[in-house]
Order: sequence, then structure tokens, then C-alpha cells
Amino acid sequence: MRILVTNDDGIGSVFMHELVRALIAAGQEVYVVAPKVEQSWTGASKSRHREVHSERIDLGLGCPTWAVDGTPCDCVNIGIDHLLPEEPEAVLSGINVGVNASLGFILGSGTVAGACEGALHGLPGIAVSQSLDIPVYEALKDRGGTPDGALLAILRETAGHCARIAPALAQATPARSFIVHNLNFPYPCAAGAEVRRTIPARVMLPGLFSPQGENGTHRLVFRLGEDTSPETPLTDRAALDAGYISHSVLDFSKLGSI
Repeated sequence: MRILVTNDDGIGSVFMHELVRALIAAGQEVYVVAPKVEQSWTGASKSRHREVHSERIDLGLGCPTWAVDGTPCDCVNIGIDHLLPEEPEAVLSGINVGVNASLGFILGSGTVAGACEGALHGLPGIAVSQSLDIPVYEALKDRGGTPDGALLAILRETAGHCARIAPALAQATPARSFIVHNLNFPYPCAAGAEVRRTIPARVMLPGLFSPQGENGTHRLVFRLGEDTSPETPLTDRAALDAGYISHSVLDFSKLGSI
């Protein structure tokens, strides 16, 4: 399968690199078009008011790779229309550094938006995210995004699962169906982790910015939000808490259904 891989953590993300290596090892034809710098929580934004630069680079991934100084949606649009030699058969976005589970996170996620952009091109879109404990996330950031041995082993398990699951999901998704598959992997992700179908948790996310400082600015404050989900059906967050791989089907053709 010919797969376009993007992300929102940037072209240098080890999480994406491990996904690409696992896909290639599984026999997939992979092309990478990813943001030059991190674009987390940019949602479906596109660079309307400036020119966007793309550059082919060699990261030693074993596949054609481009860096784009824009958003994940910029990357998918430019990649499909101008960079890849042929249209891809699927768009795979990730592996995201951290969870993208619940409505509160899905709607703002650059990772999910990259997959959605694939769906807007009539292609299967698949978003992939790795849940992390907050201390693990903070330690990763302190190391400049380089995972330690334990986290790298977990990441490779996740990448291996994804290389098996994602192409099968793409093949089973009809063209022009406006369907995005949102996969979230638990921390830690075991070799025998099972996939569970889920719905996005109903999470409220108030208070995302700090009060105004002396210089007149506000800063984003990370919060997990308030989960207001009923006990059933199984939500993405509940699945992750139980050690399952969460698979939510986001069918955008049903928005506004009567």
C-alpha cells in the first residue's frame, strides 16, 4: 500500500521515525511529508496568509521525505498535489507524542487533522497517538524528544502494532467515505495489547489559558479536562486506562444527521 505519513510533532520526531521504519519493514510503500517544526494543537489550520516552503531532505528513513514549514494539513495538501509521484492510497498521521483521546483533544489535534485532510481527499485517514504518563512526557521533553531505552521499546511495540493494524483499516475503508480512524495506544503498550472499538470520551476542557500576566499575555495550560462520559459504551480514555488499544471511527459523513 502507498502511504503518506505526516504528523504534528515535526519532521524530527522519533515517534514518527519509528512508525515509518515499522511500515517499511512490513512491506509498505511510504512517503513522508511532515512539518518542519512542531505544530501540536493547530487543528485543521492551513497557512492562508503566507507562502509555504517545502524541501526534500534525507533523514535516513529509507523513503522519500519532505519537510514543510506549515501545518499538518498543509503537508497533506502539498504532498498529495505536488510532491508524491502518485496519489497515496491512505494518509497516516502520527505517532503523536501523547494521547489524542476524547472530544476535547480530537477536535484540536493537528495529528487527527492531518488524517482528516486525507479523508477530504477521498482517502482513508488514520491518526495514531501514544499515550504517555505526564512524568514520562516531561522527561522526554527535557531530553529534547529523545526517548530513553524503556520508552523506545514501548514505542517500537506501538509502531509494530500500527504497521499491522493501519493498512488493514485503510483497505477496509471505502473511498470517499469521509471516515477517519483514530487509534490511541496505551502506556505501556504490550505486545499482546488488544484492540477495542470505542467512542470519544465526552471531555470538557475549560480553563486552557492562564490569567493575563503583567506583560498582557496569556499562556496555554495543559489539562486533561473533566470526563463527563456515561459508563457505556466504552470510551477511548476508558480503553486506554484498561490497557487496550483504542480504535474510534470518526465518520464525518454523519455530521448533522437527522
